[in-house]
Amino acid sequence: MGNRFQVRDRFADGAQYIDGRLRSGTSGRSHTVVDPATGREVLTYELAGTADVDEAVAAAVRAFPAWSAATPGERSDALHRLAAVLAGQAGDFAYAESLQCGKPLKLSTEFDVPGTVDNTAFFAGAARHLQGQAAAEYSGDHTSYVRREAIGVIGSIAPWNYPLQMAAWKILPAIAAGNTIVLKPAELTPLTSLMFARAATEAGLPDGVVNIVTGAGRDAGEHLVGHPDVVMTSFTGSTAVGRRVAEIATATVKRLHLELGGKAPFLVFDDADLEAAAHGAVAACLINSGQDCTAATRAYVQRPLHDAFVARVAELMETVRVGDPFAPGTDLGPLVSHAHRDRVAAFVERARAYATVVTGGEAPGGELEAGAYYRPTLITGAAQDSEVVQCEIFGPVLAVLPFDTDDEGIALANDTPYGLAASAWSRDVYRANRATRELKAGCVWVNDHVPIISEMPHGGYKASGFGKDMSTYSFEEYTQVKHVMFDNTAVAAKDWHRTVFGDRA
Repeated sequence: MGNRFQVRDRFADGAQYIDGRLRSGTSGRSHTVVDPATGREVLTYELAGTADVDEAVAAAVRAFPAWSAATPGERSDALHRLAAVLAGQAGDFAYAESLQCGKPLKLSTEFDVPGTVDNTAFFAGAARHLQGQAAAEYSGDHTSYVRREAIGVIGSIAPWNYPLQMAAWKILPAIAAGNTIVLKPAELTPLTSLMFARAATEAGLPDGVVNIVTGAGRDAGEHLVGHPDVVMTSFTGSTAVGRRVAEIATATVKRLHLELGGKAPFLVFDDADLEAAAHGAVAACLINSGQDCTAATRAYVQRPLHDAFVARVAELMETVRVGDPFAPGTDLGPLVSHAHRDRVAAFVERARAYATVVTGGEAPGGELEAGAYYRPTLITGAAQDSEVVQCEIFGPVLAVLPFDTDDEGIALANDTPYGLAASAWSRDVYRANRATRELKAGCVWVNDHVPIISEMPHGGYKASGFGKDMSTYSFEEYTQVKHVMFDNTAVAAKDWHRTVFGDRA
């Protein structure tokens, strides 16, 4: 696959996609995409500057009138064609995603790419169902109905952990609703976002509907968020950067959607299926090398099961095969960069002063030494207020803490600033149902952790942000609700006018 997909040839014209074509950035600065499994250069490209952002926004402004005026059926047909193009290029997308991110090819092939194709097909259908409230005579003398209208040019910023899926989550609801978009992907991982935009052109979407600017957050990103012709910003990333995005967007009175950090609790009651919980914890902690805002990071296990759970999770973690993302047997690839690997390792090293590292806690050597690898890591004995329990590590690290009563377990699970996702593990339907009510998170799984579906919304509570990706709920972010009211009386002097002037006849 790698022989037929030559990255430098594919992006020879640059890493910006503006008005239907690839071009180079004009910031005067370059950036190198690095394969985190080997440390080797994949692509060096010119970063976007503010002038490139202006050109991309201008292209989106030009494309908006015609695209927003297209019928729902026409937009739906275009997205169905896009889904077909993506499916036809699935192998290239999976290869590029693994190359820039380091995620195992089996994850890109079986999760990232098919999930994106499915999301595209979902929004192709959803484009036909931008419905408002049914018409009715609520006042008695008037007929009212609600229109949902496109709002304009969207300026979105996507993260590096799921570049393809995050690009799709930003682009699809925006354009399905009739908007046009300028997306800034992370500089580390722009390849599949650019490929997605190119696929949109191949599918027949008009030039300027989907634009990509690949630049640094401090200049291209902030300029995009603050641009006067951008009416709404959707950002996925850290809570710290989200605060800065909010400051800029608020200053220009923009709509804002934030999907920020997470520190998902994994709550195991004493009647849970131990084997299921242990397998679930390992998978949910290690997906994408733990670089997932919904990944299980804090396992709270009721005391009767605690020791057995720790032992079984440690045993399973030691079977995980760390290695080359393109090797068939690899379970866990590297983290996205050496700098990020070192950040994760520093959390674990600091934790040794107050907790126990049961397994992992190191970077592998030998043939993997050149990559940004880190072994699956299990920590016990940390206090609730400790760094590894409260802070988002974003790596293959799971902290396990005991609890005694159900009240205590739920309270501990809620005791962080975040609220993106959580899970509860129990055979008791009443116990599990209570947890779904009381866990403060935008998604709560029961006896599983991580699966997502296009039909259901994704978004958080508290410092994890607000607004929804995926599902028809996402249209709340990307449409304007307009009340239309028709007078049905044809009476010139209406009775209510007397409250302003004149007397009742």
